[in-house]
Amino acid sequence: MKIDVNHITMIYPSGKKALQDVSLSAESPNFIGILGPNGAGKTTLMKLLIAGLLPTRGEILLDNKSLLSQEKYLKSQLGYLPQSFGLYEELTVWQFLDYMAALKNIKDAKAVTTVLERTNMTEQKKIRIRNLSGGQRQRVGITQALLGNPQLIILDEPTVGLDPEERVKFRNIFSEMAQDKIVLLSTHIVEDVQAVCSRVLVIHDGLILFDGTPSALIAQAENHVGICFAQPGGTVPDGCQIVSKVHTADGIRSRIIAEQLPPYAQPSEPTLEDAYLYCIHSPARRSRISAVNSSVCENQGEEVRIR
Repeated sequence: MKIDVNHITMIYPSGKKALQDVSLSAESPNFIGILGPNGAGKTTLMKLLIAGLLPTRGEILLDNKSLLSQEKYLKSQLGYLPQSFGLYEELTVWQFLDYMAALKNIKDAKAVTTVLERTNMTEQKKIRIRNLSGGQRQRVGITQALLGNPQLIILDEPTVGLDPEERVKFRNIFSEMAQDKIVLLSTHIVEDVQAVCSRVLVIHDGLILFDGTPSALIAQAENHVGICFAQPGGTVPDGCQIVSKVHTADGIRSRIIAEQLPPYAQPSEPTLEDAYLYCIHSPARRSRISAVNSSVCENQGEEVRIR
């Protein structure tokens, strides 16, 4: 399977520019982590990829054909977990998954059993959804997205509400499935992306600021991450972004990112989280966002089309 997103722009009726001239390509196998702050455009991109929205401009191709011309094929190959999803409270886990399998036109009689075993939900199959904990409900949502061995899996904040052990289990499941599929994982948990994704997109203000491997993103933050100490009440110089603070006997130890570290800061090896924050806060990226925002002001009146 191959997906091409060609110069997509999405402008809502309010004038909000959700995506601005976004292009990307993905071909199986591909495990893509999507990082970005709230309102960056991550969820809008995912809704476009499932044909839930029509772009203001641009096109999306599935296997070199228009996505809209083959929606039936898309739905048959799609596993989707939205950020907010509804469950039928009166149904048991088994009944809900059996119903979802029917909606997806899955003919395999063992499909529900297989996916329950894969996600370690067999013991909960007879429990009514209304009696599940928040984490278990999230697991049901993930389980339905994996029904039928889909070739395109789109997951919007799938590990929210899961404890650390469950997150690790599902990360491993996603990674295993990505060996012959396209998997897109949108999350605020940078650790999830670093653990399993072979490719990362950083989206901010509707723009893709970075598209590449996690190691390449980390490399961009080399010499821009440091450690410095300050006494209580002390301030960090302008142009520095504080990543974390720890109170110690020697004062407040701050981990900072900056275009140019202050001379008293001790350089530190960047993590993916550091690199992500540097990417969205660096002056060069901010200048690019401002330039693009200015160039599309005349299109603010264009409206989104909802499927």
